[in-house]
Amino acid sequence: MAKYIFVTGGVVSSVGKGIVVASTGRILKSRGISVSLQKLDPYLNVDPGTMSPYQHGEVFVTEDGAETDLDLGHYERFIDINLTRASSITTGQIYRSVLNKERRGDFLGGTIQVVPHVTNEIKGRIMALAREGDPEVIIVEVGGTVGDIEGQPFLEAARQIRNDVGRDNVVYIHVTYLPYIQATGELKTKPTQHSVQELRRIGIQPDIILCRTEHEMAEDIKDKIALHCDVEKRAVIPLPTVPTVYQVPLILEEAGMGDLLVDRLGLARRRPDLTEWQDMVTRIYQTDQTIPIAIVGKYVQLKDAYLSVVESLRHAALHYGQVPDIQWIAAEDLEQPGAAEARLRNVKGIVVPGGFGYRGLEGMVAAANYARVNEVPYLGLCLGFQVMVIELARHVLGTQDANSTEFDENTSNPVIDLMPDQRGVQERGGTMRLGSYPCHLVPGTKVADAYGCASITERHRHRFEVNNDYRDILASGGLVWSGLSPDGSLVEVAELAQHPWMVGSQFHPEFTTRPTRPHPLFRAFIAAAERSAREGDQFALSELSSGR
Repeated sequence: MAKYIFVTGGVVSSVGKGIVVASTGRILKSRGISVSLQKLDPYLNVDPGTMSPYQHGEVFVTEDGAETDLDLGHYERFIDINLTRASSITTGQIYRSVLNKERRGDFLGGTIQVVPHVTNEIKGRIMALAREGDPEVIIVEVGGTVGDIEGQPFLEAARQIRNDVGRDNVVYIHVTYLPYIQATGELKTKPTQHSVQELRRIGIQPDIILCRTEHEMAEDIKDKIALHCDVEKRAVIPLPTVPTVYQVPLILEEAGMGDLLVDRLGLARRRPDLTEWQDMVTRIYQTDQTIPIAIVGKYVQLKDAYLSVVESLRHAALHYGQVPDIQWIAAEDLEQPGAAEARLRNVKGIVVPGGFGYRGLEGMVAAANYARVNEVPYLGLCLGFQVMVIELARHVLGTQDANSTEFDENTSNPVIDLMPDQRGVQERGGTMRLGSYPCHLVPGTKVADAYGCASITERHRHRFEVNNDYRDILASGGLVWSGLSPDGSLVEVAELAQHPWMVGSQFHPEFTTRPTRPHPLFRAFIAAAERSAREGDQFALSELSSGR
């Protein structure tokens, strides 16, 4: 029978529960314990697929096509497991399921209530995860902050599970925040005490309290929290803010949380092996060579909108002993004449990530044009790929009105068009081409060389594709269709001939990168950017030595 760990948050939101869940999974997996992770989101949306990135940040897509919270990206990167839609639960999903059952008559005319009907639905979905891969431990993040009205059914379900599976099979971890009062130079524990009191009022006594803090936590603070919150002193663990989230598993392991969890859950004690992880973190701290990379996007004001892209760049750069110096550029800022030249002249690589809607499109086209003309390495992701196609059609083939029908339904040259199976689709949530699809690569292309294989599987999230009527015309302008769907009907990835490295993918490679195993496309992109930087330095030296 699976064991369960529930992670709750208190005092403030964004306290780092997702990183704690991912790190807990990492330290258990380092002991040879199989784990699976799950996020409970209290919002009434069925999923974040129709939410603005400014509201929710990045939408992470699983292999089986679920649009989920960005925390699932952290989960996958930390534990190196591909999760499924079963790992993402929202209030909207729960209530929709309960109401559908009521409409079918499954409850035999009974009155439907939050307890037991809603909580039973939540518990059923939590326990169903135990049947996927038979994990020994399931780690569940309860979204939101203790005290939020919308999170109460999830907390009640978490309380009930301890009674259902036995007290020795459940651990509750509470992540809290210790504010620092500058005037008195004190860390204050009262908000944590109140947060734990709220949990206990619900019926949950935390077994472990993780204390987020920007200052050193003295022993007397630990004593105070242990006394007032009724936990062992060794179960009060400081969690300082650190430069890289990848250090968190090492901090928790050093603090003894791994052994504490194993003891509480009655799991076999095995020596943890975090050698590879420790080596990776050491390299992060020892690496100081930077490489300037521009991210030209629609949502750069909220950097979490591109979280997986940023992590992919970091992983790939670390592979080459570099740190990406990310230049955040709002696409709209490049729409004025000369703006792209002014903003991009010092970068060694340009990434244009995904997005929806016309705003900023012309700035992205300007970025793609700058990359093509100046031979700057370019990686276009989803919309960034479509922008690359539009730019070439306009400025190489001279088709000035080339566009996507997403932005101009009446364009006479729709080089990007709605996919045939998307025509007539009215609902917006969960109806795109979502999840993993196979792709056959063309031997000898830069993309095939990057992957080192003939066939790949990548995750998608889009409605629009390269218009097949324009394939030959675009190819005449230098586009190489590097990878197609198995039946040849869809272009999945392309590159520009006669360019050092200009690649666009209709899929999202950022969703499958790992800290110790960077994605091949990002790795190849950073390698090209590094070559560009070296060649630029050599050119500058030759100019200097010649006296010019």
